[in-house]
Amino acid sequence: MRRTRPFKYFQPTSLSDASTIMQENGPGGHFLAGGTDLVIAVKEKELTPRYVVDLKRILGLAGIRENPNGGFTIGALTTLYDIEKSTTILGRYPFLAQGTAEVGSIQIRHRGTIGGNIVNASPSADVVPCLLALDAKVCISNGAEEKTVELDEFFLGPGKTIMQPGDILTKILIPPTGPGHTGEYYKCSPRQMMDLAYVGIAVALTLSAEQKCETVRIALGAVAPIPLRAKAAEKLLQGQTLSEELASQAAERAAQGCTPISDIRSSAEYRKEMVRVLTKRSLLNAATGKRPLAWTDRRLKRY
Repeated sequence: MRRTRPFKYFQPTSLSDASTIMQENGPGGHFLAGGTDLVIAVKEKELTPRYVVDLKRILGLAGIRENPNGGFTIGALTTLYDIEKSTTILGRYPFLAQGTAEVGSIQIRHRGTIGGNIVNASPSADVVPCLLALDAKVCISNGAEEKTVELDEFFLGPGKTIMQPGDILTKILIPPTGPGHTGEYYKCSPRQMMDLAYVGIAVALTLSAEQKCETVRIALGAVAPIPLRAKAAEKLLQGQTLSEELASQAAERAAQGCTPISDIRSSAEYRKEMVRVLTKRSLLNAATGKRPLAWTDRRLKRY
């Protein structure tokens, strides 16, 4: 761990001021939300910022709110712990709370924010597959205007997004879901806690009374340069009655559609196999309609 070099530090109180600071000061600046990724990058990965723009004094960037249409808005500075423990999220999207609870330690989740987790653009992020499975959108402000983008179109590569200098992610929009909506998130990691995923699978289903898939989303993490949807597998399931055999076929398509690498955590071949196994398991678990297990119990099922 190296000593941090001096840098300028700004604490704006509005989005326009934050964006202006970034635009006027040029390259070498970084926004600070929770700081759980930025601090590590500075101390351990030789990142040397010229200046840091702290967003925490800007009002209105945190909180979980239900929209009139039945969907939800999550402020970008909402901590991961607040999402994990939110009775609203647990009641409506328990697998999102489930994925959030997989991030780091409880200390990290008290500091880290959902916006930071998204903007960091890690292929192995735990929260992003859950949001992709919910058809989430993100709102991006440059201080003067705000645009809304499908999360599925947000990522360009590891650590890369469509955001431009001065852009700030302000909130995440989750569209309304109907009766029969359910989901599941599974994570594989080398250690039982506080480690990055080598495979993450999120599924979200809306099932009819006859167990037909009225809507289906399958999202994969850590098996491609960006988190991605398994659209071929979704297409196979759409409008069909979910069965073990159909879940196996969809899982095979999901495995064929990913492009994992071999690294210190896992081989590409093993990652593909775990996509196949966990996609099937997640689909069938979600279809039971049971609430997610505690992470300690899910770990026992995972290996």
